[in-house]
Amino acid sequence: MWELYHPTPPAAARPSASADPSAAGSAPSASVPLASRVRLTAVEKAPRPADLPDGIDWLDEIPDGITGLLVATEWLDNVPLDVTVHTAEGWRYLLVDPATGAETLGAPVDPADADWLARWWPVPAAGSDGTDPTGSGFQAARSAEGPSLIARSDRPEPLTAVRAEIGRTRDEAWADAVSHVDRGLALAVDYGHLRDGRPVDGTLTGYRGGRQVPPVPDGSRDVTAHVAVDSVASAGARVARCAYDLGSQREALRALGADGGRPPLSLAASDPAGYVRALAAASAVAELTDPAGLGGHWWLRQPVGVDPGPFMAR
Repeated sequence: MWELYHPTPPAAARPSASADPSAAGSAPSASVPLASRVRLTAVEKAPRPADLPDGIDWLDEIPDGITGLLVATEWLDNVPLDVTVHTAEGWRYLLVDPATGAETLGAPVDPADADWLARWWPVPAAGSDGTDPTGSGFQAARSAEGPSLIARSDRPEPLTAVRAEIGRTRDEAWADAVSHVDRGLALAVDYGHLRDGRPVDGTLTGYRGGRQVPPVPDGSRDVTAHVAVDSVASAGARVARCAYDLGSQREALRALGADGGRPPLSLAASDPAGYVRALAAASAVAELTDPAGLGGHWWLRQPVGVDPGPFMAR
């Protein structure tokens, strides 16, 4: 089984304790600066940074009773999960030597994981996506294709098979996070995929020093896998009892007014410094909305106890 290291839990933003509870449901006064109306709480499994401003709380667990915004940025993809391989006898757990990365087949998946796979990660049709037409699930090894897959030439020979990453632990983690919100919005931002487009090879990979490396769980690297975002969304909605909204970061930021457009050239003549600042801001937005990069993040918005309209508006 794979174990993932160095999880990065979410951060929460809540109204200050001095906020009038009787004003729930009404818009805060525009005359009160935002900084005076919120309290920021970072949640992280690490020591508090020495240079963090005193006004920001630092916890190692999500606090209860959140009113406001809970943001989980690239947190779910670090929640540990099991990897499975499809064989002629069905799904079996994938085992790995934590020192070398050598892979072997383990026991058949348990009933709870089998149920999750049946609902959220269906077996590809025989003969599709390079699978063996006999239905055994085994296939020829493929080269890396984009951010989801990694080249495996520098690690022990892998089991070349249809794989799945059981997202049940991510579902449970997100449902628990949403349960800490009394009123407001829970937002998860992560790379992921949907049921009809699950990657046949899975997405498990490693990162070390900012570079992609084989996902050997030896403690020397971050081991991560993309998120089955529709499964996670369904789990959160059951807790919140409110519909969720799922879309790309590109769509979300553009809906918020960040279009990445270049400033007018006339500004360069009238205000050169202002033009440079505006150009830098536009470049940053373009990077955040690039569909082949950060713009490909999924944004899962889960309202809790509030009208979803303001959060779901496009």
